[in-house]
Amino acid sequence: MPLLPRRFERLRAVLDRRMGDLTVLLEQVEKPHNLSAILRSCDAVGVLEAHAVCLEGRLPTFNSTAQGSQKWVPLHLHAGSAAALAALKGQGFRLYGTHLSAEAVDYRQCDFTGPTAFVLGAEKWGLSAEAAALVDQPVIIPMRGMVQSLNVSVAAATLLFEALRQRQAAGLVPEAGEGVGPERYRRQLFEWAYPEVAAWCRAQGRDYPALDAEGAIAEDLPRTLRLRC
Repeated sequence: MPLLPRRFERLRAVLDRRMGDLTVLLEQVEKPHNLSAILRSCDAVGVLEAHAVCLEGRLPTFNSTAQGSQKWVPLHLHAGSAAALAALKGQGFRLYGTHLSAEAVDYRQCDFTGPTAFVLGAEKWGLSAEAAALVDQPVIIPMRGMVQSLNVSVAAATLLFEALRQRQAAGLVPEAGEGVGPERYRRQLFEWAYPEVAAWCRAQGRDYPALDAEGAIAEDLPRTLRLRC
């Protein structure tokens, strides 16, 4: 079924507000409820993509808590924490890890208006020693009760919405696609609009076709593929 113009405009409107310089890295956060809730918060805030390090042989799973947000916030998997953190640093992100230590500061004292990655650890153990040693700044969310930490999905939402608040106050929240590079914008829009065609193109090793102003594919495709559009 062809993509309706109003659906295409909705996809563009959401992508126009995405932020490519705000993300999360989840280290062995594997409970479907938590992972789903975190991606839902990412979508709500306007995060373009998220990252995860999983235990060997395990793939992330989601439940109804995600409300389909895993379709709109790509989750990139990394083989190990050190490589994942190095990759994010190489892209210019400043890494803030949720970790209780002598160097940790109240998250509200940090500036999240620049490229920011929040690094959150497993539900039971928190960040690994390796990841904690590699973040740029450990942060804490102060507690006033008997328990010293929040559920990981709640902590992620707290940090993400603080970053959004700071960026709104500074006038740095994108509204017209400026938060995503042009090529990434083009590819992401196509993947959202035509996921099956995008998968076929990747399998064929070819670029995505162009879209016209109303979101239709401006190229002849195999008939069997057109029927799935």
